[in-house]
Amino acid sequence: MGLINRSELESLAAALVSPGKGILAADESPPVIEKEFSDVGIESTEESRRGYRELLFTIPNVQRFISGIILNDEAIRQGIPDGTSFTQRIRRDGMVPGISVDRGTSPFVGCQVERVTEGLGGLGDRLAEYKSLGARFAKWRVIFSISETTPTGTCIDANAHALGRFSALCQELGLLPIVEAEVLMIGVHSLEQCWTATGDVLRRIFYTLFDYGVRLEQMLLQTNMVTPGFENPEQKSVEEVARWTLSCMRRVVPVAVPGILFLSGGQSPSLATKRLNAINLMGKHPWDLSFSFGCALQVPALNAWRGDPAKLSAGQQALYERAKCNCAARYGKYSPDMEPKS
Repeated sequence: MGLINRSELESLAAALVSPGKGILAADESPPVIEKEFSDVGIESTEESRRGYRELLFTIPNVQRFISGIILNDEAIRQGIPDGTSFTQRIRRDGMVPGISVDRGTSPFVGCQVERVTEGLGGLGDRLAEYKSLGARFAKWRVIFSISETTPTGTCIDANAHALGRFSALCQELGLLPIVEAEVLMIGVHSLEQCWTATGDVLRRIFYTLFDYGVRLEQMLLQTNMVTPGFENPEQKSVEEVARWTLSCMRRVVPVAVPGILFLSGGQSPSLATKRLNAINLMGKHPWDLSFSFGCALQVPALNAWRGDPAKLSAGQQALYERAKCNCAARYGKYSPDMEPKS
């Protein structure tokens, strides 16, 4: 790949983590969308999903706070009624369309607890097609759970090698790779256990990316905040979560990486914003510290819309306000007073 393409990928990485902005993750799998729709009384059909995505992707002026949007295979082939594809509309509005390219997880070597991400077969052809459909970056997700015996080094290595192959192939084809490594918040684990597991996962992943020749200046990292498990009775303050999260990142994330996009991981919209704000309040860092939120951005919009065409504007406004709060958190200037009044 020539110097021009290298420069383009570095510019794209910088644009995705530009000040005050973050990524809207709208790449939920069909089963996840079906559950989310069911919770608010919407039947999940191809058209209802398309209509919901139109709501998400056509919010006036949301590009003030959102730099990019992650689509899935169905969404990247859809568009608005005038014939404009979603990728065309996203780019027209000054945002960057991307695509989730893995094919989910399966049990790792007969273990129901640990998971390995599938989808390397035919990946090159899929990436080339998605690029032709308008994607400019691609994402691959790996997940890990915490227990007394997990995550194991063997499972981490298996997923890290998949991330290495994915990232190298993306860069070869001129797409920016986003490496998503998530230590799940589900469980009773302590803050300290999450710190250790997250560090082990990211350390091994970056060693592997280096072995595969991945140019770290031309990629982004998506990862979890360091938190106690949801079922742990000893929850921590937003300041403690921020300190432990940054301590972990400083130990294992190379400074060559342009930015870290934190996941909401099942946190409530307001809690995810508060923790992102606390992270950005803690001095200067070698990376831009941004967000890639799915439910933490979408839930307020979905609850306001509920499939009613008359409430489309209310749904769009709900996401706009949530994105605005996260914009403030990127500067460490969020306040609970900014929360939309119910």
